[in-house]
Amino acid sequence: MSIDPRTPVLVGIGVVEQRLDDPDQAVEAFQLMAAALELAAEDAGCRELLEGASSIRVPRGFWQYSDPGRLVADRIGASRARTTLAELGILQQTILSDACRAIASGEEEIALVTGGEAKYRELRGRISGVEVGDTVQTNVLPDELLEPKEPIFADLELERGLVMPVRAFALMDNALRHADGIDIETHRDRVAHLWADMSKIAAENPHAWYRTPISFEEIRDASGRNRMMSFPYTKRHNSDWNVDQAAGLIICSVGRARALGLCEEEWVYPLAATECNHMVPFSARPELHRSPGAAVAGRRALALAGTDADDVEHLDIYSCFPAPVQVFVRELDLPTDRSLTVTGGMAFAGGPLNNYVLQATVRMAEVLRADPGSKGLVTSISGYHNKQGFGVWSTRPPPLGFRYADCTAEVAASPKGAQIELVGDYSGPVEIVSYTVVYLGESPIEAIAICNLPDGRRTIGITREAELMSNMMIQEFCGRSAEVTGDGQLSLR
Repeated sequence: MSIDPRTPVLVGIGVVEQRLDDPDQAVEAFQLMAAALELAAEDAGCRELLEGASSIRVPRGFWQYSDPGRLVADRIGASRARTTLAELGILQQTILSDACRAIASGEEEIALVTGGEAKYRELRGRISGVEVGDTVQTNVLPDELLEPKEPIFADLELERGLVMPVRAFALMDNALRHADGIDIETHRDRVAHLWADMSKIAAENPHAWYRTPISFEEIRDASGRNRMMSFPYTKRHNSDWNVDQAAGLIICSVGRARALGLCEEEWVYPLAATECNHMVPFSARPELHRSPGAAVAGRRALALAGTDADDVEHLDIYSCFPAPVQVFVRELDLPTDRSLTVTGGMAFAGGPLNNYVLQATVRMAEVLRADPGSKGLVTSISGYHNKQGFGVWSTRPPPLGFRYADCTAEVAASPKGAQIELVGDYSGPVEIVSYTVVYLGESPIEAIAICNLPDGRRTIGITREAELMSNMMIQEFCGRSAEVTGDGQLSLR
């Protein structure tokens, strides 16, 4: 078939893992990113791709670089590249989609995307008492800065301690349990089995941070090395961001790739990409266990790619915690008995802050190359499922070219995209929508509950009453009647 020369194609991929116990021997994050792009150029068989790149896009990490793209560009010789920094709250899929769209429009011919972390280096420095520092940039700003237009959290969520990811996603998971009508122990089994299965995939992923399968019991049950963090989540359920990992992707036009003589057998095409940026704080969503953005944008991505979920052979569902995985499965109507990851998930493959989707896309490209003609779907979220992104990939070129859609307006206009008013000064009867019990060390310190008011508004209640917290972990409290005071104190009616 004839392919439009402006069709974007992923021609080079690279991943780097660094696990050195001596922090003095370890390099910092931007150097890992540069190394990943060097590997991507080597993978493509053409270093000219780096030198000829017109752009380099980087998602924000833990590091403090003001323009990491410029540090990377200077290191790899991409002197003409325009730099973009995507702040937290911008979907990682967005920068991949932007690169593909720029190429499809003819605006660019070669685009670089990279991201990485060196948190393990930092951790080893603290353990060893060695001060590790990063390169300091002075008066250097990116050519383009992408920032979210709205805050991730509501003021009441900040006030009542609902900003830690483990707490919000635990609340989401408990809402899923209640919606499915299963008991607490069955639910704990479900999320532990889901994660144990992912650990088996990570064991087969050559780039995974942990390559030893973890048993269902080790994940489910609290222990000295696996403390409870926010019921029902133990430490094993959490994304592991103390990693030194980076990914590099080189996307260019088919015309430029052919002019450079690149091997077409290794090409991976973006078929379609979609995103939803309709921001509703977690506590204000009509249904805590649903994601209308995932439903609309996910199905649109598949339709634009000319396929459906049953015909997509490979999946990587965003996996910072078990709840987002289950939400995506629900909204895309995926079978629960199929593999949901090609990496092994963020708890085992590694979850570098705001960069996992790049790692997953590189791994997906490797899987697709090994299964020519197949299709892969990579999903992403930002915040607490505030935003959703999708990328569909294949080694087979898209008949209609790369296709993209922003589904934000459609979701915002739908009843399911509504936002419930949150209030903090209400006193009186409420109904618990979902809750979690938060731990410090080995002891529960407070329970947090999202509650419906009789007039349809919402509030967030908190209790530190020991017996109530204990009961919440053995009895179902979703749907229970309770009372809250104006300062948010929760008690049973």
